[in-house]
Amino acid sequence: MNDFTPELLLRAYCAGIFPMGETRGDPTLYWVDPEKRAIIELDQFHLPRRLARTVRNGPFEVSCDRDFEGVMRACAAPRRYQNESWINRPIIELYTGLFKRGYAHSVECRVDGELVGGLYGVSINGAFFGESMFSRARDASKVALVHLVARLIKGGFTLLDCQFMTEHLRQFGTTEIPRAAYRARLERAIAARAHFYLELGGAEACGIVTQARTHTS
Repeated sequence: MNDFTPELLLRAYCAGIFPMGETRGDPTLYWVDPEKRAIIELDQFHLPRRLARTVRNGPFEVSCDRDFEGVMRACAAPRRYQNESWINRPIIELYTGLFKRGYAHSVECRVDGELVGGLYGVSINGAFFGESMFSRARDASKVALVHLVARLIKGGFTLLDCQFMTEHLRQFGTTEIPRAAYRARLERAIAARAHFYLELGGAEACGIVTQARTHTS
């Protein structure tokens, strides 16, 4: 842990690598450099109709950056089908440090004031690196993802890095690209200017995502 700092993390992300923990209770960290990288093409994001209705009219109050550490701890908590987590104490401390420096963001979903879903990630110029998400209510993490994508599109981001492919991500049109192609995309995204928009309504978020896809169809 002594060798890891928020500043080192920023340099690592710019080089295409990122840290993970062994287990929730183990303070060990190691670097990861996948051969294939899962990314979401922002202008090709697939928004199912049912989910779009939930984003517009569902029970969730969506916010950004109101409880970054709370989202991280919820992502690290035991889940029904996955008791262990790679998010350990050093990871929480390091990424909270990035958040305080303005290089990390969270998207939160609440029902009656209770945090029920969300995600967090790292933001460097035109690149956003999604780290983890959680859901304690149906569709909560999916709604958070739609709002994230809308903010990135509106803010001029060019890369949404999801790290590893999962079935959960595949349904949104996530694809995998080789390491070399990813690094070329990363270099261009790091050189681009972008702004992380913090507040969007559900209807506006759906409109932004839908319009972006229409313009490339």
